[in-house]
Amino acid sequence: MVPDAVNLASVRRALVVKLRHHGDVLLASPVFQVLRNRAPHLEIDALVYQDTRDMLMGHPAIAQIHGIDRGWKREGLASQMRFESTLFHTLQERRYQLLVHLTDHWRGAWLAQALRPRWSVAPARDNRLWRWSFSHRYPLPRGTPRHTVETNLDALRRIGIYPGEVEKRLVLDPGEEAIARVDAMLAQAGLGPRGFIHVHPTSRWLFKTWTEESNAELLRRLVRDGHHVVLTGAPDAREKAIVARIVEEARVPVTDFSGQLSLRDLAALAGRARVFFGVDSAPMHIAAAMGTPVVALFGPSGEKQWGPWNVPHRVVSSDHHPCRPCGNDGCGGGKVSDCLTELPVDRVHAALNELLTRQ
Repeated sequence: MVPDAVNLASVRRALVVKLRHHGDVLLASPVFQVLRNRAPHLEIDALVYQDTRDMLMGHPAIAQIHGIDRGWKREGLASQMRFESTLFHTLQERRYQLLVHLTDHWRGAWLAQALRPRWSVAPARDNRLWRWSFSHRYPLPRGTPRHTVETNLDALRRIGIYPGEVEKRLVLDPGEEAIARVDAMLAQAGLGPRGFIHVHPTSRWLFKTWTEESNAELLRRLVRDGHHVVLTGAPDAREKAIVARIVEEARVPVTDFSGQLSLRDLAALAGRARVFFGVDSAPMHIAAAMGTPVVALFGPSGEKQWGPWNVPHRVVSSDHHPCRPCGNDGCGGGKVSDCLTELPVDRVHAALNELLTRQ
């Protein structure tokens, strides 16, 4: 037990801050549950970017979700300051006794000083202002990779809260409306629960994607094997075009829901699938959160930090590129990752078959 553990009995409200992308926010969902399990009386709020709040909507341990709109900056300085002031006063009125900051974003240090909680915890940084802002700081992994879920939970370990294995699962609730909407779409396509493979071939980050030709060949093989395939993709015009080209090249019957689903719809769909296939992206984490077996491709990002969490899975990655995971946006910053584009369809097909036969 750490000597400066926080006494949760004296904490009435806590604020957990995670200002990152969708998948990152979802991987922080166990933090809220562990806090609630240890202190059922505690009101726990979340502060995230507005476009990621769906990752935490319906979380049973969260009292309120506060959002920061990235678009505020485009409204002009006066409007941005007005939005920021409204948010700050809302947070101030909550009178938090504990602040859990899960990144090295400087807003956390500012909030720790401005809201003046009795306790505050954040990743360690070699900076005097940062050290002065937080009562507790936890070290980030050095050398040996550590999964992001565990790194998030390190914030709680630092203040004397030790999660059990069962508590570490991701928490995602699509909601009854999304489930009903997706079930209706599947029924119209003649599909039911566990009657299809969910394929999400795209990513907002091009350097994380496989080739369109390889995706098309995989679809041909899956349909030839007798599987029904449901394709999804973001409503972004570029991603919709990628999916359309894959479908056109594959020339096999698939169900294409690309551009038609919200994030909560996507979760409901993933929860109905036999297996999910995709790249390192938010949809992959969503499928894992829904308990669906996952086959994921990894290139420049590391599977030890970002792999499918707590579900049966297979990671397909290159054995011939010692430079990975490099963390770069493509080889030489060119948006294309050789360690991904050169992955053979045979390996991906075999990984899917292996998971399917184990069900």
